[in-house]
This record gives sequence, structure tokens and C-alpha cells, in this order.
Amino acid sequence: MAPLPGPRASAAAYPILTLTTLLWAGNAVAGKWAVGAVSPQVLTTLRWAFAFALLLVIARRQVAADRDRLAARWPYLLLMGAFGFTIFASLFYAAGTYTTAVNVALIQGAVPVFVMLLNFVVRRAPVRAGQVIGAGITLAGVAVAATHGDLALLRSLGFNLGDGLMLTACLVYAGYTVALTARPAVSGLAFFTALALAAFVTSLPPLAAEWALGRSIWPSTAAAWAIVAFVALGPSLLAQLSFIRGVELIGPNRAGLFVNLVPVFGAGLAVLLAGEPFAGSDALALGLVLGGILIAETAGRRAARSDERRTRQAKDGR
Repeated sequence: MAPLPGPRASAAAYPILTLTTLLWAGNAVAGKWAVGAVSPQVLTTLRWAFAFALLLVIARRQVAADRDRLAARWPYLLLMGAFGFTIFASLFYAAGTYTTAVNVALIQGAVPVFVMLLNFVVRRAPVRAGQVIGAGITLAGVAVAATHGDLALLRSLGFNLGDGLMLTACLVYAGYTVALTARPAVSGLAFFTALALAAFVTSLPPLAAEWALGRSIWPSTAAAWAIVAFVALGPSLLAQLSFIRGVELIGPNRAGLFVNLVPVFGAGLAVLLAGEPFAGSDALALGLVLGGILIAETAGRRAARSDERRTRQAKDGR
């Protein structure tokens, strides 16, 4: 799909990225329901196996049309699928084994910060003061959501192996986000089909390790298969396609900030699906995250308009 002009790109990206984070929040809920029904690496392999099989059906013409360009970039595609999908998921699941859900939610807020830093280091992309302020406010919202408003909990949090794994996972996904801007000039469906294949192939060694350790649990009930179907169609297929399009529309720095909606939506889904109460802290967290995104987005739009003006002036001066 072709890029849109500045204001239209933002208008299109906001609902796309909001849907992405809602599906990712649903993935966290599904992961909790999967405990004892489907083991982590079995779930990871099955989700990408089903997603790839479905993509082969709906995207076969796009893949056939773009196969030469995809083949020419196979090392990039393999690394993107491995790091962005398989390694991130494996680190995420492993982190949950060693640390608390509070720590996982808090550390996940580092993704937008890592995206900005990597984008600056790799591409020298400028970071505006408004974007830094907005990122800080969204991170505060994540802290409120993760601690349910009891920020005193932050003083008792220690740093352990799980926290280190989660920080590494955030850095891996930030690298994937920044690297999306270097994707080959192919259709979104063809590109994602290649990534899904890479994710499936690279998920097999961790699956073999899980099996060798005797920890594999394959789905055997309707509820377990429903979990697999959801994560394959929602978080794996629709959400990743949406995130790729969101980065394409407004860039990695601005799109990365939306990741902080995940713990907020996670709290909302807990209210709807698990009957947990909606507290004032949840409303405060939502307000902080949305406010931070608004501040950062305003700075991002101004920067984009400024860049467009400079580009037009340079062309006119030639």
C-alpha cells in the first residue's frame, strides 16, 4: 500500500495501531489461559504454523508476484522473523517464569524508549523534546496500570534474571521495529508471509528443546485449540500486519509509543473477561498513556510537517 500524506497517515494509523495493541493485550490474557493447556513453545510454533498456512492461501498471488524480491532479501527476512517474533516471544515467556507480572508490564514500557534510541543511533533520526516528554508520561501510565495505583510497590521491586530477559526482549522488539523501515519493496501480505515462514522455522529449535526437557504440552481440548486459533489469527496475523502498516504510515518512533497501551488494555480486558473491578487507578493510567501519546504525536506531526516543508523548499530551490 502506498504511503499517505502527513495528516491522512496519522488519521489512518491511530485506529490501526490501537487495534494492534488491543490484540496484543488479548494475547497476554490468552497466554494466562494457556497455562497447563498448551506449553509456551508449542503455542509459539502452532501460532506461526497456522498463520503461515492461512497466509499461503490468501496471499499466494502477492507472494508469487514478489518472490524474486523476497528471495533477494532472504537473510533480512529470516532475521526479522527470528528476532521480531520467535526470539521476542521466547524471551517474553521465559521472563514470566522468573519475574512478576508487575515487572513485565513496567519493563515493556521501555520499548518506545529503545525504539527512539536505536532510531537515533542507526538512522540519526532526531528525537524532539515533546516525544521524550510524551514517552515519559506514557511510561508513568504503565507504572500506574501495573501497580494498580499503589506506586509504593515500585520500591519493593528487585532486579532479577527475568527482568534482564524482559529488557532484552524489549530491545529485540525495538530493533525489529526500527528495521521495519528497511523492508523490501513488496506488498504487505507478501512481506508478512515471508516473516511468518521465518518465525515458524526458527521456532522449531526452541520447540525441540522444550520437548527434550519433557515440558511440551500439546492442545487436547476445545478450549486449548480455541486459544491457539485466537493467537494465530489475532495477535500473530492481524496485529502484526497492522503494526507493519502503522510503522509504514507514521514511522517507528511514533508507532512504538502505542505499545504502552498494551498493559492498559490488559487491565480493561481483565475487567471484561475476568470480572475484575475497574478502579480509579485504571482510569488514571489510561489518561496518562493517551495523554502521553497525544503529546508525542503532536511533536511528531510538527516534525513531519517541518521535514515536508524543507523538502519542498529544497525542490523549489533547484
